[in-house]
Amino acid sequence: MAATATNRRVILKEYVEGYPREEHMELLLPGAEVPLRLAGDDPPGSVLVRNLCLSCDPYMRPKMSPPLRASYAAAFVPGSVITGYGVARVLDSSDPRLSPGDLVWGITGWEDYSVVKPPATAFLSKISHHAGEDAVPLSYYTGVLGMPGLTAYVGFHEICAPKAGETVFVSAASGAVGQLVGQFARLAGCRVVGSAGSAEKVELLKSKFGFHDAFNYKEEPDLAAALARRFPDGIDIYFENVGGAMLDAVLLNMRAHGRIAVCGLISQYNLKGGEWDAVRNLSAVIGKRLRVEGFLEPDHKHLYPKYEAWVLPYVRDGTIAYVEDVAEGLESAPKALVGLFHGRNVGKQLVRVANDE
Repeated sequence: MAATATNRRVILKEYVEGYPREEHMELLLPGAEVPLRLAGDDPPGSVLVRNLCLSCDPYMRPKMSPPLRASYAAAFVPGSVITGYGVARVLDSSDPRLSPGDLVWGITGWEDYSVVKPPATAFLSKISHHAGEDAVPLSYYTGVLGMPGLTAYVGFHEICAPKAGETVFVSAASGAVGQLVGQFARLAGCRVVGSAGSAEKVELLKSKFGFHDAFNYKEEPDLAAALARRFPDGIDIYFENVGGAMLDAVLLNMRAHGRIAVCGLISQYNLKGGEWDAVRNLSAVIGKRLRVEGFLEPDHKHLYPKYEAWVLPYVRDGTIAYVEDVAEGLESAPKALVGLFHGRNVGKQLVRVANDE
């Protein structure tokens, strides 16, 4: 007889308008045990996993809204399990790339056990660096060695193409992506400044991540003036995580032929009515001949081996630091995700569902 287990799940109860609340989600307790093997009706190429860590990411907020417009990421379905990036152990597999016992990172469910079916299995990547003297924490595959890490690498190195001596500004700089962009900029010989939403985070940017300067945007009545003080000769590269008033202020302070990598617009995701703030200084894109490019991490998966080989030595020797904010237990996942949009997390927000066995 096959082994069985109970499977708790976190579902989206209803679509969200404005800021998400914990009551928009629900932890469903299992009604019966489920077999720890694939079912006969699971399509070929499916993988059954035990989830170990789940990632809380800003892109998940738009997926909680009604699908009113076309988007690169399909909306969650009320009543269904929330999905996102995570780290898991394979229990059963009909995917020839993966075998029971393998550790993987990729898209999974907010539950104890998930059956990942094609085409989603294509986004599961086998983890190789989890044992021995050079092992790194498995949780890092929700961050520096996962989607946020590749996002930071692609946006900064591939899109912005930095040169030593250039100036770099990073908004939401203490988050999962921003903390890495700042360190990548420092390694590239750039001068980097970041913004964050508390004195604690500002100090972290300067003391832990090596930003040359940082400021609390909540304490600045004039963001354009705050940037002008820190970039008297202008900004060469802006790594955009925020949008809204911050983007408008940055446009006024960009240098000619500057580059802006648009990673996220977190200030806009919780606005009611689906109407985002207007960008009033867009004419600067013309006058300053700026390059503004949005990008999505899945489009650049082919670069992951290159990125992993580049970043691993820096992670192992401590050149690149990475700070995590870990919530314990699947039951803590709704609170952790909601906190992300109020700036409660310090560093990469993740949920530890189970320890590796």
